[in-house]
Amino acid sequence: MAFLLAAFAAPLAHSGVATGNIHLGPRVVVPPLANGTALRIMPLGASITWGQASSDGNGYRGVLRTILTSVGNPVNMVGSQHHGSMVDNDNEGWPGYVVDQVYAKANASVPTWKPNVILVNAGTNDCAQNKKIDLAGDRMLAMLEHLFVLSPRATILLSSLIINKNSTVEARVLSVNDEYRTVAEKLKAKGRRLVFVDMHGPDGPQLADMSDNTHPNDKGYEKMATLWYNGLVDASKAGLLEAPEHVDGVPDDGGASSPA
Repeated sequence: MAFLLAAFAAPLAHSGVATGNIHLGPRVVVPPLANGTALRIMPLGASITWGQASSDGNGYRGVLRTILTSVGNPVNMVGSQHHGSMVDNDNEGWPGYVVDQVYAKANASVPTWKPNVILVNAGTNDCAQNKKIDLAGDRMLAMLEHLFVLSPRATILLSSLIINKNSTVEARVLSVNDEYRTVAEKLKAKGRRLVFVDMHGPDGPQLADMSDNTHPNDKGYEKMATLWYNGLVDASKAGLLEAPEHVDGVPDDGGASSPA
Protein backbone atom coordinates (compact mmCIF):
# COMPACT_ATOMS: atom_id res chain seq x y z
CA MET A 1 0.00 0.00 0.00
CA ALA A 2 1.59 3.25 -1.08
CA PHE A 3 1.51 6.37 1.05
CA LEU A 4 2.72 9.83 0.13
CA LEU A 5 4.82 10.19 3.25
CA ALA A 6 6.75 13.10 1.79
CA ALA A 7 3.70 15.19 2.65
CA PHE A 8 4.97 15.34 6.23
CA ALA A 9 7.95 17.40 5.09
CA ALA A 10 5.89 19.82 3.01
CA PRO A 11 4.56 23.10 4.38
CA LEU A 12 1.10 22.70 5.88
CA ALA A 13 -1.16 24.69 3.59
CA HIS A 14 -4.29 23.34 5.26
CA SER A 15 -5.42 21.90 8.57
CA GLY A 16 -4.17 18.37 7.99
CA VAL A 17 -1.72 16.27 6.05
CA ALA A 18 -2.77 13.90 3.29
CA THR A 19 -0.95 10.57 3.34
CA GLY A 20 -2.13 8.52 0.41
CA ASN A 21 -5.75 7.71 1.19
CA ILE A 22 -5.38 8.80 4.79
CA HIS A 23 -6.08 12.27 6.12
CA LEU A 24 -4.51 12.78 9.51
CA GLY A 25 -6.82 15.62 10.44
CA PRO A 26 -6.33 18.96 12.15
CA ARG A 27 -4.39 17.54 15.11
CA VAL A 28 -1.50 16.26 12.97
CA VAL A 29 1.98 17.08 14.25
CA VAL A 30 4.98 16.85 12.00
CA PRO A 31 7.56 16.50 14.81
CA PRO A 32 7.83 13.11 16.54
CA LEU A 33 5.44 12.42 19.38
CA ALA A 34 6.76 13.10 22.88
CA ASN A 35 10.12 14.34 21.56
CA GLY A 36 10.74 11.10 19.71
CA THR A 37 9.99 8.69 22.54
CA ALA A 38 10.26 5.06 21.48
CA LEU A 39 6.80 3.49 21.19
CA ARG A 40 6.59 -0.14 22.22
CA ILE A 41 3.01 -0.75 21.17
CA MET A 42 0.84 -3.72 22.07
CA PRO A 43 -2.30 -3.93 19.89
CA LEU A 44 -4.68 -5.81 22.20
CA GLY A 45 -8.02 -7.31 21.29
CA ALA A 46 -9.62 -9.87 19.02
CA SER A 47 -9.96 -10.35 15.25
CA ILE A 48 -10.06 -6.63 14.39
CA THR A 49 -6.72 -6.22 16.16
CA TRP A 50 -5.42 -9.30 14.34
CA GLY A 51 -6.43 -7.73 11.00
CA GLN A 52 -9.16 -10.08 9.80
CA ALA A 53 -10.67 -9.18 6.41
CA SER A 54 -7.88 -6.76 5.47
CA SER A 55 -6.25 -7.56 2.15
CA ASP A 56 -2.76 -7.84 3.64
CA GLY A 57 -3.65 -9.11 7.11
CA ASN A 58 -2.22 -5.98 8.71
CA GLY A 59 -5.52 -4.35 9.64
CA TYR A 60 -4.88 -0.93 11.15
CA ARG A 61 -1.42 -1.88 12.41
CA GLY A 62 0.58 -1.44 9.22
CA VAL A 63 -0.85 1.98 8.43
CA LEU A 64 -0.40 3.20 12.00
CA ARG A 65 3.20 2.01 12.18
CA THR A 66 3.99 3.71 8.87
CA ILE A 67 2.58 7.03 10.10
CA LEU A 68 4.46 6.90 13.39
CA THR A 69 7.82 5.97 11.92
CA SER A 70 7.35 8.66 9.27
CA VAL A 71 7.09 11.39 11.90
CA GLY A 72 10.23 10.04 13.57
CA ASN A 73 9.20 7.77 16.45
CA PRO A 74 10.96 4.41 16.82
CA VAL A 75 8.20 1.79 16.89
CA ASN A 76 8.17 -1.81 18.01
CA MET A 77 4.85 -3.62 17.84
CA VAL A 78 4.81 -6.41 20.43
CA GLY A 79 2.68 -9.42 21.30
CA SER A 80 2.60 -13.19 21.06
CA GLN A 81 0.60 -13.26 17.82
CA HIS A 82 2.04 -12.66 14.34
CA HIS A 83 -0.17 -11.78 11.40
CA GLY A 84 0.06 -9.75 8.22
CA SER A 85 2.59 -8.90 5.56
CA MET A 86 4.01 -5.88 7.40
CA VAL A 87 7.41 -5.64 8.99
CA ASP A 88 7.03 -6.01 12.75
CA ASN A 89 3.65 -7.80 12.62
CA ASP A 90 3.53 -8.76 16.33
CA ASN A 91 0.23 -8.20 18.08
CA GLU A 92 -2.04 -9.55 20.82
CA GLY A 93 -5.16 -10.03 18.72
CA TRP A 94 -7.15 -13.22 19.23
CA PRO A 95 -10.01 -13.86 16.77
CA GLY A 96 -13.26 -14.82 18.48
CA TYR A 97 -12.14 -13.84 21.98
CA VAL A 98 -14.35 -11.99 24.45
CA VAL A 99 -13.01 -9.45 26.94
CA ASP A 100 -12.35 -12.03 29.67
CA GLN A 101 -10.25 -14.12 27.28
CA VAL A 102 -8.37 -11.07 26.01
CA TYR A 103 -7.68 -10.19 29.64
CA ALA A 104 -6.14 -13.64 30.22
CA LYS A 105 -3.85 -13.23 27.20
CA ALA A 106 -2.85 -9.73 28.29
CA ASN A 107 -2.08 -11.02 31.76
CA ALA A 108 0.48 -13.38 30.23
CA SER A 109 1.93 -11.05 27.57
CA VAL A 110 2.08 -7.56 29.03
CA PRO A 111 4.67 -8.46 31.72
CA THR A 112 6.83 -10.05 29.02
CA TRP A 113 7.09 -6.99 26.78
CA LYS A 114 6.23 -4.09 29.12
CA PRO A 115 4.65 -1.94 26.38
CA ASN A 116 4.47 1.79 26.96
CA VAL A 117 1.43 2.01 24.66
CA ILE A 118 -1.48 -0.44 24.70
CA LEU A 119 -4.20 -0.11 22.07
CA VAL A 120 -7.35 -1.78 23.41
CA ASN A 121 -10.20 -2.71 21.09
CA ALA A 122 -12.19 -5.54 22.67
CA GLY A 123 -15.82 -6.41 23.27
CA THR A 124 -17.25 -6.91 19.79
CA ASN A 125 -17.42 -10.67 20.35
CA ASP A 126 -19.16 -10.10 23.67
CA CYS A 127 -21.81 -8.17 21.75
CA ALA A 128 -22.12 -10.85 19.09
CA GLN A 129 -22.48 -13.56 21.77
CA ASN A 130 -24.62 -11.39 24.08
CA LYS A 131 -22.15 -12.12 26.86
CA LYS A 132 -22.73 -10.15 30.08
CA ILE A 133 -23.33 -6.91 28.21
CA ASP A 134 -24.52 -5.14 31.36
CA LEU A 135 -21.15 -5.94 32.96
CA ALA A 136 -18.97 -5.08 29.97
CA GLY A 137 -17.79 -1.86 31.57
CA ASP A 138 -16.91 -3.56 34.86
CA ARG A 139 -14.99 -6.28 33.06
CA MET A 140 -13.11 -3.75 30.93
CA LEU A 141 -12.33 -1.61 33.98
CA ALA A 142 -10.85 -4.62 35.79
CA MET A 143 -8.64 -5.43 32.83
CA LEU A 144 -7.39 -1.88 32.34
CA GLU A 145 -6.61 -1.35 36.01
CA HIS A 146 -4.53 -4.53 35.97
CA LEU A 147 -2.71 -3.51 32.78
CA PHE A 148 -1.44 -0.39 34.55
CA VAL A 149 -0.05 -2.65 37.27
CA LEU A 150 1.56 -5.05 34.80
CA SER A 151 3.24 -2.24 32.85
CA PRO A 152 3.44 0.87 35.03
CA ARG A 153 4.80 3.07 32.21
CA ALA A 154 1.96 2.24 29.86
CA THR A 155 -0.43 4.72 28.33
CA ILE A 156 -3.65 2.99 27.31
CA LEU A 157 -5.79 4.02 24.38
CA LEU A 158 -9.25 2.58 24.91
CA SER A 159 -11.32 2.30 21.75
CA SER A 160 -15.06 2.33 21.52
CA LEU A 161 -16.39 -0.55 19.43
CA ILE A 162 -16.85 0.07 15.71
CA ILE A 163 -20.23 -0.16 14.01
CA ASN A 164 -21.78 -3.54 13.36
CA LYS A 165 -24.03 -4.19 10.37
CA ASN A 166 -26.23 -6.58 12.35
CA SER A 167 -28.86 -4.37 14.00
CA THR A 168 -29.21 -6.58 17.09
CA VAL A 169 -25.47 -6.62 17.68
CA GLU A 170 -25.23 -2.90 16.93
CA ALA A 171 -27.68 -2.13 19.74
CA ARG A 172 -25.41 -3.99 22.13
CA VAL A 173 -22.38 -2.16 20.71
CA LEU A 174 -23.99 1.18 21.52
CA SER A 175 -24.70 0.04 25.07
CA VAL A 176 -21.14 -1.19 25.59
CA ASN A 177 -19.70 2.02 24.16
CA ASP A 178 -21.63 4.02 26.75
CA GLU A 179 -20.13 1.82 29.44
CA TYR A 180 -16.62 2.25 28.02
CA ARG A 181 -16.95 6.05 28.04
CA THR A 182 -17.83 5.84 31.73
CA VAL A 183 -14.82 3.58 32.33
CA ALA A 184 -12.55 6.09 30.60
CA GLU A 185 -13.92 8.97 32.67
CA LYS A 186 -13.38 7.01 35.91
CA LEU A 187 -9.78 6.14 35.05
CA LYS A 188 -8.88 9.64 33.90
CA ALA A 189 -10.39 11.05 37.09
CA LYS A 190 -8.01 8.77 39.02
CA GLY A 191 -5.05 10.17 37.07
CA ARG A 192 -4.46 7.13 34.90
CA ARG A 193 -2.65 7.63 31.59
CA LEU A 194 -5.61 6.87 29.34
CA VAL A 195 -7.10 8.31 26.15
CA PHE A 196 -10.54 7.34 24.89
CA VAL A 197 -10.65 6.90 21.09
CA ASP A 198 -14.10 7.06 19.51
CA MET A 199 -14.12 4.55 16.65
CA HIS A 200 -17.91 4.65 16.33
CA GLY A 201 -18.27 8.29 15.34
CA PRO A 202 -18.25 9.98 11.93
CA ASP A 203 -14.49 9.58 11.53
CA GLY A 204 -14.56 5.84 12.21
CA PRO A 205 -15.48 3.05 9.79
CA GLN A 206 -18.91 3.53 8.20
CA LEU A 207 -21.19 0.92 6.63
CA ALA A 208 -19.42 1.26 3.27
CA ASP A 209 -16.10 0.63 5.04
CA MET A 210 -17.10 -2.82 6.32
CA SER A 211 -16.00 -6.08 4.73
CA ASP A 212 -18.68 -8.04 6.59
CA ASN A 213 -20.96 -7.41 9.56
CA THR A 214 -18.05 -7.09 11.98
CA HIS A 215 -14.72 -6.37 10.26
CA PRO A 216 -13.58 -3.29 8.34
CA ASN A 217 -12.24 -3.40 4.80
CA ASP A 218 -8.92 -1.75 4.03
CA LYS A 219 -10.44 1.73 3.99
CA GLY A 220 -12.12 1.11 7.32
CA TYR A 221 -8.85 -0.05 8.85
CA GLU A 222 -7.14 3.08 7.51
CA LYS A 223 -9.72 5.17 9.33
CA MET A 224 -9.01 3.23 12.52
CA ALA A 225 -5.27 3.84 12.10
CA THR A 226 -5.86 7.57 11.72
CA LEU A 227 -7.96 7.66 14.89
CA TRP A 228 -5.36 5.69 16.85
CA TYR A 229 -2.74 8.17 15.64
CA ASN A 230 -4.86 11.14 16.68
CA GLY A 231 -5.28 9.50 20.09
CA LEU A 232 -1.51 9.23 20.41
CA VAL A 233 -1.19 12.89 19.43
CA ASP A 234 -3.57 13.73 22.26
CA ALA A 235 -1.54 11.57 24.65
CA SER A 236 1.65 13.30 23.56
CA LYS A 237 0.18 16.78 24.00
CA ALA A 238 -1.03 15.83 27.47
CA GLY A 239 2.42 14.56 28.47
CA LEU A 240 1.18 11.01 28.96
CA LEU A 241 3.77 9.14 26.90
CA GLU A 242 6.71 7.77 28.88
CA ALA A 243 9.73 5.89 27.56
CA PRO A 244 9.33 2.10 27.76
CA GLU A 245 10.92 0.09 30.52
CA HIS A 246 14.07 -1.77 29.48
CA VAL A 247 13.45 -5.44 28.75
CA ASP A 248 16.35 -7.64 27.66
CA GLY A 249 15.97 -8.73 24.03
CA VAL A 250 13.18 -6.26 23.22
CA PRO A 251 14.43 -3.51 20.88
CA ASP A 252 12.93 -0.08 20.51
CA ASP A 253 12.62 -0.28 16.74
CA GLY A 254 10.86 -3.20 15.06
CA GLY A 255 12.80 -6.35 14.37
CA ALA A 256 12.61 -9.39 16.57
CA SER A 257 10.67 -8.60 19.71
CA SER A 258 11.08 -11.84 21.67
CA PRO A 259 12.74 -11.34 25.06
CA ALA A 260 15.95 -13.25 25.72
